[in-house]
Amino acid sequence: MVNLTIDGLKVSVPEGTTIMEAAATVGIDIPRLCFLKDINEISACKVCIVEIQGQNRVVTSCTTPVQEGLVVFTNSPKARSIRRTNVEFILSQHDCLCATCVRSGNCSLQKLSNDLGIYDIPFERQVVDTPWNQDFPLIRDSKKCIKCMRCVQICDKVQALHIWDVQNTGSRTTVDVAGNMSIEDSDCSLCGQCITHCPVGALKERNDVPKIYEALADSSKITAVQVAPAVRTAWAEAFNMPEEMATEGRMAAALRRVGFDYVFDTNFAADVTIMEEANELLERLQNPDAHKWPMFTSCCPGWVSYVTKKFPNFLGNVSTTKSPQQIFGALLKSYFAEKKGLQPKEICSISIMPCVSKKREAGLLSMRSSGTHDVDIVLTTRELVRLLRAEHINPATLPEEEFDNPLGKSTGAAVIFGVTGGVMEAALRTAYFALTGSEAPLDAFLDVRGEAGRKVREFTIAGKTLRTCTVSGLGNAERLLEDLQAGKVHYDFVEVMACPGGCVGGGGQPIHDGEERAAMLGKKLYKLDDERLLRQSHNNPDVVTLYKEYLDKPLSERAEHLLHSDHLKEKNYLV
Repeated sequence: MVNLTIDGLKVSVPEGTTIMEAAATVGIDIPRLCFLKDINEISACKVCIVEIQGQNRVVTSCTTPVQEGLVVFTNSPKARSIRRTNVEFILSQHDCLCATCVRSGNCSLQKLSNDLGIYDIPFERQVVDTPWNQDFPLIRDSKKCIKCMRCVQICDKVQALHIWDVQNTGSRTTVDVAGNMSIEDSDCSLCGQCITHCPVGALKERNDVPKIYEALADSSKITAVQVAPAVRTAWAEAFNMPEEMATEGRMAAALRRVGFDYVFDTNFAADVTIMEEANELLERLQNPDAHKWPMFTSCCPGWVSYVTKKFPNFLGNVSTTKSPQQIFGALLKSYFAEKKGLQPKEICSISIMPCVSKKREAGLLSMRSSGTHDVDIVLTTRELVRLLRAEHINPATLPEEEFDNPLGKSTGAAVIFGVTGGVMEAALRTAYFALTGSEAPLDAFLDVRGEAGRKVREFTIAGKTLRTCTVSGLGNAERLLEDLQAGKVHYDFVEVMACPGGCVGGGGQPIHDGEERAAMLGKKLYKLDDERLLRQSHNNPDVVTLYKEYLDKPLSERAEHLLHSDHLKEKNYLV
């Protein structure tokens, strides 16, 4: 242990601890902009500087280890003055139009500037504006970039995509797409992790809220909105609602107040996804020589985009079942449209997702099985919050309301789709029933849960051994695929989620700078699963009716047309 004094407080911490970490143990929060634990520890912003007694220069607390007997001042006149100057330099190269920034009120630079009392910038303003395709689902605003390098590091170290890189040198240093490529031609999977880890508004999703207003104002359109499972874990954070009030029922009520004609739950389509994907797995197990192994899940568009671009030799391993978003859109414009006597083009299909990649997925050529876009508009959870605020809706004052039917009822298996291991567990619940004719014990597949980047388990069902693997984050996916290519491992069924922790940690979720909240949000979904009367997708009565009235059975000709996509056809990945 090392003993030192920080702002007059005695501190004892293990050797190797940084001054920033040591200060945190006694409740002292040293300001920072670039720091991300174990990801970005390069002291790029020089905001976390502190003064050490007896030394002429200040040091960065995020990279300086403690030493015995140090006396540290985190906010001395000298440290505060230099910190203020460093922030002023950053602001001199930053577009400070906070009123028109999506991160206004949730921006680390804005808060730091206010805390330091910076109301004017004494340096010449030099803001660089780099052109960007405003139709691309991910938008980079170079005018707001503070060169903290977080996006570079999260993309390199966690997602292993290497989309971003440093450009130029000296005062002209900035960040841009690596290799002088356009973002459209890069390997970007649109996971959005760079957005949620940016401390300012330099990265954001394309704003599709104006399209919502156009659809609502069009009297010739029936508007139908679906909400993904992970959205319900975080949608009410901005309204400071206690957890017991932030219910699915109030979320549905708030969406009706916006003016949507129908409010549905994507969980219904997640149950349908399981019916198709579980039966696809069973069909492969019955004819093992006719298929490539392992079978990968396909509900995450960021993952499907990744394997398409980086490891196309594994495309034949990917389940052909569409994501719940796209299955819902296809059923909305076919099954539901027929029930209501509507044409597909009369329906505006809207989804609210925790994901940026869903925006791209909705535009793919292979996602038009209804004859038009099965999903017309995709909003992130953050855009939902902005929409509700723009409509002056206070969800806390609303009574709970049910989702619309017949596409609104769902099971616990669908709810857990939003967390890593959830799709695997849901599929195994239904596969067990198909193989044994009885329901699996509720704790039979709990071992697939957890925050591990790669989790391997074996299950024996009806005498068949099934070796499973759940993978969280694209960096872990890369290592898995490399091991599979090298023949080092063998699995039967693999779930991959592009975002660490699953959809609850998605690139479209609310941003809490420096916090990783996926594990906490995932627990909310497991709690909802526990509270459901129905826990298995095959027991959803509305899904049973869907197959009886319309689809006949899983993997039927109509199901294949509406609910599946051929990943091997490259044109299917064109927008």
